Amino acid sequence: MVEISKSDWMLFREKIPIWQESYMERLTEGYIEILSGPGKASDHFWELEKRIKKDKKHPGVLIEMRRSSAIWDIALLVQDDVITMDDLEGFSQDLIDAVKLITRR
Repeated sequence: MVEISKSDWMLFREKIPIWQESYMERLTEGYIEILSGPGKASDHFWELEKRIKKDKKHPGVLIEMRRSSAIWDIALLVQDDVITMDDLEGFSQDLIDAVKLITRR
């Protein structure tokens, strides 16, 4: 496996908050749908609580930043539709190839 280069690591650290913010925007839209749907307020509340509990563990929300696992983390973000391969523009071809290899499995 390719180890992440210093420049890719720096770029990843720069982009992850942007990617997470975008992902959380999408989550928030889903929460609004839950809250504004038909039914009782209590049902909305408990459904939202269950959903937030699940979502807050997702790498699109919370990620442990380790250089040793960064390529795997990026691949997971792609697999989970937090980002697309287009979001990897600016990263090295080695990193992009490694992510493609991982996401094909």
